[in-house]
Amino acid sequence: MMKNILLIVSFFFLISCSKSVKDEVQVYNNDFESADLSNIDHGRIMKFNGSNVLGNYNNEDFALTVNNLPKHDLVKISFDLYLHDSWDGNKTTPDGPDIWQMLVDGNPYVNASFSNSPCGANVFCAPQSYPLDYPNSNSNPKVGSYRTDLPGLCQWSADPNGTTLYKIEKIVRHSSSKLILQCIDKLVQSNTPDQKCDESWSVDNISVKAITL
Repeated sequence: MMKNILLIVSFFFLISCSKSVKDEVQVYNNDFESADLSNIDHGRIMKFNGSNVLGNYNNEDFALTVNNLPKHDLVKISFDLYLHDSWDGNKTTPDGPDIWQMLVDGNPYVNASFSNSPCGANVFCAPQSYPLDYPNSNSNPKVGSYRTDLPGLCQWSADPNGTTLYKIEKIVRHSSSKLILQCIDKLVQSNTPDQKCDESWSVDNISVKAITL
């Protein structure tokens, strides 16, 4: 009986893996060094860590529209996400939760809370949901990050660990000739007079590839 079950499982595994990548085409790529904001709503450029980035944002969003995609089955979206200063993760009001979202054609593919909370002996570390969706997880601050040794932007500008870099990459089933990538936050900081200085985010190195199977 067990042998039959294993054969059935192996069969369905082979069926699911039968498609392979036939073609992969870069349809959008932007490191913002030329300050190109074409097809980006609410786009703006700032300097961070010696490079141009898209941002910074607080309770705002931007939307990138990519037109005339070739025939495809999937899209691969990747970019650098910088989280600046005092993100409070899963904490409740007045400091949180601090949530960031990535949507493709209106559908969420990232809906997570993030925490830049410092940790140490006898120090409460505000947890975050990332890499899982909010509110389904209580991970330690900065879990899944790529770098944690970048300076803060405003409130924590003197802190050499005030910004956290995440490498976001998602492969999405998609076949339309038009794609809309939207990044948006839902930040809570009702106890500060300057919300944008308290916490914000920016993006760099956006890449969109169309994949044909």
